[in-house]
Amino acid sequence: MKIALVIPRNSSDHTGSFYDYNFYSTFLLSKKYLSYLLAIPTLAALTPQKHEIRIFDENIEDVDFDWGAELAGITVRTMFAKRAYWLAEKFRQQGVKTILGGIHPSMCPDEALQYSDCVVIGEAENVWATLLQDAEDGHLKKMYQADGFSELSKYPVAVRNALSMRSYFSDVLQTTKGCPFSCEFCSVHAFDGQRIRHRTVQQVIGEIQEINGSPSTYKKKKAIFFADDNIIANKAFARELFIALKECNINWMCQASINISQEDELLSLMRASGCGAIFIGFESLSQKNLSSMNKGINKKFVYEKAIEKIQSHGILVHSSFIVGYDDDSQESFDKLIHFIQQNNLLVPLINILTPFPGTKLFKRFEKEGRILHKNWDEYDTKHVVFSPVGMSAEELLAGYRRILREVYSFDAILKKLNHYWQIDFWQQSNRLDPVKLRYRLLFAIRLSTLLVSFNLKRSRFILKMLPKVFNRRVRISTLLTLMAYNDFAYSL
Repeated sequence: MKIALVIPRNSSDHTGSFYDYNFYSTFLLSKKYLSYLLAIPTLAALTPQKHEIRIFDENIEDVDFDWGAELAGITVRTMFAKRAYWLAEKFRQQGVKTILGGIHPSMCPDEALQYSDCVVIGEAENVWATLLQDAEDGHLKKMYQADGFSELSKYPVAVRNALSMRSYFSDVLQTTKGCPFSCEFCSVHAFDGQRIRHRTVQQVIGEIQEINGSPSTYKKKKAIFFADDNIIANKAFARELFIALKECNINWMCQASINISQEDELLSLMRASGCGAIFIGFESLSQKNLSSMNKGINKKFVYEKAIEKIQSHGILVHSSFIVGYDDDSQESFDKLIHFIQQNNLLVPLINILTPFPGTKLFKRFEKEGRILHKNWDEYDTKHVVFSPVGMSAEELLAGYRRILREVYSFDAILKKLNHYWQIDFWQQSNRLDPVKLRYRLLFAIRLSTLLVSFNLKRSRFILKMLPKVFNRRVRISTLLTLMAYNDFAYSL
């Protein structure tokens, strides 16, 4: 069979997203995106070679409906569910059997079946082979439900060679699944379970070596994001992995719980093996909010000390916060802005509380009658889809936008950058992975072309940045990232 595997674009209307990297594409004069969803190359790995596969990622390319697919598999997250449904119907109009899988169809299977021939509930590893055989035999069932969770070490690594690899800034790789916590707003523990499953270290290293053999970016070191929900959930496995990663010559980033700040040995091993940043969900400064969201682990730590400890190892803290929980107010928004500025959090992710299907939060809000609508396009953490307490939906949205514009104003960006440059924070990165002079020159030239524009604040910022582009302490990728986030913040 000819099988199309599809990653829908992030929204149906091309509105801006914290992750869409449109600014990068405009700046670099080529289509670029952060990374791909791992579900699709995983399906490619599970598909027997007798089938012909073509992968379409709508974030970087159009779907070729005339290719002649006989089967279309589409991965679905809530924020682009409507787009996925449109794609499925478009395929069906051409006589193509369609399959919807991923977290949203798993939580809303009856809804998904209205737009497709088949829905996969849960992880596909244990059902994909059966599904393909049924499709070949002309007996495709409406639902395939995974019987328990897959053992990661028993399945092949994701196949990425059908992706447009040069269009992505980083590769994504997963070593573990499952999360021991049960945060109210999160669907990970509902979809992946709370038992930690992991691959072998040898399998992970083999996959990295395979990735390193693919077409490279401008840097000699590959950028890899480990998509594990908490890379230190199994500390013994994490330690073995970090030691092995040292020989891989990669730049990498991961997600971890705040208790990583207590693990000096692990932090040292992480930095020595190329870890440049850890994404941590701080979520709220309010103890009441942390209790409401069942984020008890965060209540045990002083955030400022945790940030200081992690960054003392040369690892940047990427922070995440949720606004809109019941204890939030306009005053708490001011406190959050102050906290981010005082702690020089360089790229904070601010999310509006969103009750995703399958979460305890969704069930609670539905019971309380607080869900405003189920227009999934707006379940993107930048719209208000529920009735807040203590403020209106409009006030929450205005507060969210105000936070973003404060923390990503050019003045705020410059202040934080100067802090990191003064302490030479990226010293090790610049020693092990220096940016070549010609790329600094090309960056400066492109930056100069943006001087003449209607955005006077950006023009003034560029004038201050141009002399610094050739400073060895400066990572030009960091400058570009922060300019992109400023562009997003002020486009809302």
